[in-house]
Amino acid sequence: MITCPKCKSNEIDGVVFCSNCGTQLAFSDTVSTNQTITTDTKMPGRKTAETFKNAISMDLNNWISLHMVENGQILPLGQQDEFTLGRVSEGQSIMPDIDLTPYDAYANGVSRLHLVLKRGTDQATVVDLGSSNGTYLNSQRLEPNAEYALTYGDILSLGNLKIQILINMQAKQRYP
Repeated sequence: MITCPKCKSNEIDGVVFCSNCGTQLAFSDTVSTNQTITTDTKMPGRKTAETFKNAISMDLNNWISLHMVENGQILPLGQQDEFTLGRVSEGQSIMPDIDLTPYDAYANGVSRLHLVLKRGTDQATVVDLGSSNGTYLNSQRLEPNAEYALTYGDILSLGNLKIQILINMQAKQRYP
């Protein structure tokens, strides 16, 4: 566990920002961006979580990024207003926008279409799409098909896969 120096909140190891007050908990002397943009060869044009390898800082064009708590990787998601998250399996007809398969999604209990992240005019929201193992927002289970507001630093648990939400308000204001 990591204890926030500002508000004394306990956070799980690997979290970059305090979910209570937003204080940065992990520090680096250098910040760089090294994005490798590729497409899925099986489904051209579809973005996968692997598309965004080695992203360390948030791009101003991305209104939301996902901090994969277990390995520290940050996935900037882009400018669309809505993203579905889940995992891909053979024979699946509807694919998620963001494939979490590279993050042991199946072993962690992530459904094929687990949740949707949406950008509204004044806030970001999350909706569980009736996932088998549920979605938790800061340890509180979400009701399926109901919208919940997100704030910077919130922790989403898709089954056992933990993701910290990094909302870029500058991009949100730039791309309303």
